[in-house]
Amino acid sequence: MLEKYKTVRQAGEKEIVIKKSRFIGHVKPVETEADAILFIEEIKKKHWNATHNCSAYMIGERDEIQKQSDDGEPSGTAGKPILEVIRNQGLKNVAIVVTRYFGGIMLGAGGLIRAYTDGAVAAIEAGEAVTQMLHQEVYVELDYTWLGKVENELRSRNIRTGETMFTEKVILCCLPFHQEAKAFIDWMTDLTGGQAVITEGDRVYFIEGE
Repeated sequence: MLEKYKTVRQAGEKEIVIKKSRFIGHVKPVETEADAILFIEEIKKKHWNATHNCSAYMIGERDEIQKQSDDGEPSGTAGKPILEVIRNQGLKNVAIVVTRYFGGIMLGAGGLIRAYTDGAVAAIEAGEAVTQMLHQEVYVELDYTWLGKVENELRSRNIRTGETMFTEKVILCCLPFHQEAKAFIDWMTDLTGGQAVITEGDRVYFIEGE
């Protein structure tokens, strides 16, 4: 898993008008190619009467899956520029559809490339680009007498935390950055004098700064 990657926060759409043609950019974060295909089909169904629904998506840690579609526009004038926007903005696991309702004025190849580029950029603005950071779940089980001290230390170091479980002992779910997990465990072991039972859970992503 990547230590961090850039994607969009949410699904979104934004419309722009160029020489009377309506271009509606749609974006959605996706985890698999099946997710991307389903999203594209949903947009096509919603805008079944549009002149074109051009699309592109990029998926995978190493951008293994990259697909594009001009959907009837001249070759290379729609799907490729949309994919280039995803690539140039450094996004991963993103699908974009730019819907066009023809307004009666021909744009030419260069005009189409600029229009679909702008439509893709508008979509990303609506979806909001964010950076996902990889964290490691670390469960710290300790006596209640340690709770105040440990919580204060976690706050002072700005360590993300999850749910606290209160049983015979207290179990804190700590979420340090994945790459800092080993150092965190060593620090927590020293802080509690080796009295805490520490176990690792899953690796999970959270949006940077939140």
